[in-house]
Amino acid sequence: MPDPSDGRARSDDTVPHIPVTHPAGAAETGEPVDVVTEGEEPLRLHYSAISDVGRVRKDNQDSGYAGPWLLTVCDGVGGAARGDIASSTAVSALRALDAAPAGPVGPPTTAGGTRVGTPPVLDRVSDALHAAHEQIGRLVDDDPTINGTSTTATVALFDGRRIGIGHVGDSRAYLFRDGEISQLTTDHTFVQSLIDEGRITEEEARVHPHRNLILKALDGVHEAEPDLFVLELVAGDRLFLCSDGACGVLDDGRLADVLSMGTPDFAAVELVRASLEAGSSDNVTCIVADVVTDATATADPTYAELEPMLVGAAAELKRKLPRGLFRGHRSGDTGELEPVDAEIPDDLPPWTVQSDPLHPVDPEAARYAPRPRPRFTWVRRIMVLVIVLGLAWIGVAAAWSYVQRQYYIGERDGVVVINHGVDASLPGLTLSEVVVETTLRVDDLEEFDADMVRDGIPVDDLADARDQVEQLAAKRTGTGSETSDSTGN
Repeated sequence: MPDPSDGRARSDDTVPHIPVTHPAGAAETGEPVDVVTEGEEPLRLHYSAISDVGRVRKDNQDSGYAGPWLLTVCDGVGGAARGDIASSTAVSALRALDAAPAGPVGPPTTAGGTRVGTPPVLDRVSDALHAAHEQIGRLVDDDPTINGTSTTATVALFDGRRIGIGHVGDSRAYLFRDGEISQLTTDHTFVQSLIDEGRITEEEARVHPHRNLILKALDGVHEAEPDLFVLELVAGDRLFLCSDGACGVLDDGRLADVLSMGTPDFAAVELVRASLEAGSSDNVTCIVADVVTDATATADPTYAELEPMLVGAAAELKRKLPRGLFRGHRSGDTGELEPVDAEIPDDLPPWTVQSDPLHPVDPEAARYAPRPRPRFTWVRRIMVLVIVLGLAWIGVAAAWSYVQRQYYIGERDGVVVINHGVDASLPGLTLSEVVVETTLRVDDLEEFDADMVRDGIPVDDLADARDQVEQLAAKRTGTGSETSDSTGN
């Protein structure tokens, strides 16, 4: 394991202590920290975001947003049900959070120095996630053709000293601090439950046949119950949010190596590149944000040029949402998705999003509806055969037409003849015939003319051929009338 003192990133089984404050009733993974006072210097986020459709998918179903107060990644699920609509709808609702907090940063209430209640930043995150959830539900009510669409959501809302994190699904949030990387969120997936029970390892989870079986998502139907907690930040922290197209192929060590280098722009681009080179078959969305002091941000000219960044389907989806020809209840079965032939446990929650593998090489394809098998294959094959035969007939007809317009003077049995066709032959096929046989013998011609006749003298037409034969005869005898047709007339 590398020495942390050398400045390089390291990632191992020892997770660094992260001061996290969870709302009442939630499991705590860190000790609460002191309340932030008004006198402390505020922090800023220097961020970058990028989304790539990847090397396999034809559509980008990821959406992302990065602004001075908000970072969020949503990964749409649905295939034919248009997961891009779900993710872009969620981001459109969540981006309303990108506004400075009202009043000083502090706890909602205090009692004897102990925080009680839910921090205001978490209230805002929770409300926005539920608003996104309800908006997706309204879209499905209006258009039953997108029944089944849903999206993951990982939200980090900044208030100047800390972030409130809301999480549903298998997108992830990480913290890179002092050369160490820590995963902040926990995947809501079937394989994560197996990891928690100690039945499989992280490495085994990456190749598990049901690694894309999502237990929670925003779908407008089932209450998602997002994970909510607060993370205290310090200057020098680096935040990383991504879809599973990145974290599904890059382990913590590789993520830490990239996050230890360069600006947020450089790190975000490099993380996408590394994911694709590692074989990611999914869309890849990465958001990187540095936590800097107000003085550092003011002194950095690039910070002044920062603008909110909208990436992925939310930025690309310019067409109107599809409208159905009729309205119907969204719980009806559209019959679009075929059943998955896999051993799925019977005790999963009824709201589980079953994005199972439909292809043994690329299980992530389960996020998208399978394409129907080609129909009328024999008809297409016959049509292709007819087209090929038609083109071949056209070629043969064109060649035959050309041959029928050609004449040349040649030799047969030592006599000068006029041939119809071309001076060539193919195996089993003669491309010319004698139409005029003269009484002029080749041996009686001058040597030069005799050689030309033996090689074949091309002419324009039959009349031109007769004229040239007369000229050959005249050079020998000084007279003409040396031609007759092939019948002796």
